[in-house]
Amino acid sequence: MRELACSTIVLLGTLGLSTVGLGTLGAAHAAEIPGEWRVEEGVATIRIANCNNRLWGVVASEKTPGGLDSKNPDKAKKNRPTLGMPVLLNMKMDEDEKGKWDGEIYNAKNGKTYEASIKLASPNKLKVEGCVLGILCGGETWTRVLEPAPAPMAANPTPGAHPGTKAPPATGSVPPRTIGQKAPPAGAATPGATAAAPQDPASDICLLPDIARATH
Repeated sequence: MRELACSTIVLLGTLGLSTVGLGTLGAAHAAEIPGEWRVEEGVATIRIANCNNRLWGVVASEKTPGGLDSKNPDKAKKNRPTLGMPVLLNMKMDEDEKGKWDGEIYNAKNGKTYEASIKLASPNKLKVEGCVLGILCGGETWTRVLEPAPAPMAANPTPGAHPGTKAPPATGSVPPRTIGQKAPPAGAATPGATAAAPQDPASDICLLPDIARATH
């Protein structure tokens, strides 16, 4: 039975990438889940956001870039990139089980959508479960992608520098980039140029057409 379940449920670790007003209580639980999560097999990360008290998740990075949603039953979506594609769909807080969110999950490997639920197993572990007809269920555990530690303070700041100035990056280093963002081409960076501040990831996700239509 376990093999049958695993062959029919959605397992986002094999996405086929070559591969979220409920009131104060709902908002409190939602605040624990949004963020970046790495699927169990490490082939992708999923960014989860709270859009009008619904949790949504999209593919934020791929171990092997360039995947297409070729199995989608909608012909208009067969050529869309899997990067940025919604996979956790319109999940709302479960009325009976605290901390659990129910909705749907999309599996790019076969183009099918399943009933699903997510719940924190610990602060940095997320249990994701998908079911077929509410009977054959299975899932996996995702790991939170933690934010990098802040840059260390300069031990010997440049004369005249303001106290608390961060240490400059080592020669040849590159600035961090948002998950899923392509690296700039060699030689593209302009010395002394200031990088644009990244946009709030939740607002980016909630503005995606498929999500915006479902949450308004």
